[in-house]
Amino acid sequence: MKEINIGILGCGEIGTGVAKILLEKNDLLNKRTGTKLNLKYISDLDIKRKRDVNFDKGMLISDSEKIINDPEINIIVELIGGETIAKEFIIKSLKNGKHVVTANKALLSTHGNELIEIAGENQVDLAFEASTAGCIPIIKTMKESHVGDNIKSISAILNGTCNYILTKISKQGFSFEQALKTAQEKGFAEADPTLDIEGIDTAHKLAILNAIAHGIDFNLKDIHVEGISRITPLDIQFADEFGFDIKLLAISKFHHDYIEARVHPTMIPLSHPLSNVEGSMNAVVIYGDATGQTMLYGHGAGMMPTASAVINDIADISRTLLVASRKRMPILGFPEKNIKKAVILPIKNLRTRYYLRCFAQDNPGVLSKIAGILGNEDISIESVHQKGQKLNGSVPVVMVTHMAKEENMLKAINKISKLNSIPEEPYIIRIEDNNER
Repeated sequence: MKEINIGILGCGEIGTGVAKILLEKNDLLNKRTGTKLNLKYISDLDIKRKRDVNFDKGMLISDSEKIINDPEINIIVELIGGETIAKEFIIKSLKNGKHVVTANKALLSTHGNELIEIAGENQVDLAFEASTAGCIPIIKTMKESHVGDNIKSISAILNGTCNYILTKISKQGFSFEQALKTAQEKGFAEADPTLDIEGIDTAHKLAILNAIAHGIDFNLKDIHVEGISRITPLDIQFADEFGFDIKLLAISKFHHDYIEARVHPTMIPLSHPLSNVEGSMNAVVIYGDATGQTMLYGHGAGMMPTASAVINDIADISRTLLVASRKRMPILGFPEKNIKKAVILPIKNLRTRYYLRCFAQDNPGVLSKIAGILGNEDISIESVHQKGQKLNGSVPVVMVTHMAKEENMLKAINKISKLNSIPEEPYIIRIEDNNER
């Protein structure tokens, strides 16, 4: 039986989980891969901390360079995180002819083009299933199961923290602050939740999915990103009355000469398959021209779900090494020579429907002024709703529009916010219907 030696860089939560599976399920893994998977080393700055795994003597070390330069190690698993030392270690590993598995979404979405080029030059694999949607095999699915499919759109819930917060607001009437505090107490949110609640984490993952779906360069800088911090229980109450739910979505849509790539709170019909994804769960809906709609659902984070995704990549690479092939599958599912640059639609050019919420002083003619501003910007109103109760002296007014251009909507919001009877800036949420591809 061919022996595959593995070195792990980083023994935090995920690294510990990967080691746990490799050591405790070694017989199962060997039977399924037809190889002998041998965890030779795992490195961490703190090798004294107690961990829920029994390492053989000398296996846990503090010297990552020793692992990277060990000629016997076939696969390096990078689980350090960040964009500095992790990038340096991955590049060294690739140049040393080692296959690399990582869960580092921030690094991939920012420096993925460079890393793929280096991997290609050295004819080694760079695998990253665990970077996106935890244990959901979305990357493998798009690269292999949709190989004959033009992927027309992706809509996804990719951040469990945001989904947990929105679920708490929706189902239990929590304020945003209460829901965030609960998420932190449950361990679903970091002490500094900025990357999650501002949509940045989701954008990292969308950049990865976008590249694989369409065979394009990573394009993080071109993705429009908004978070959920301005969502209120009132917005969710109105959404429910209209037959909608609010989710933080990653959206990618393929058009003939451009691609939409955006992350923002989104109103979706209650009949939408993502509407029932609650708590910290993740889900991805893919629409292909051959398959139609498919959906994958599961845990998007956590020690063992994420570790499981890392193990899947290790197994795939091991099976490739078993038949003495250096590289079976292109890193993005397209040969590197076929990867192209793409035009990402500027958000100002987006056309969609909108939910518009503003607070207005209860003065005569306010609604007509707002409607007039919208009309002047070529925005047609589908419906108007007004709550009778006052909040801080103002009455909440909500409008749902027909299809409109984002640039026009932003101009209208700017004008509406300058009205004397509007005490604070209006807020918009984009609407995605079931029939929008």
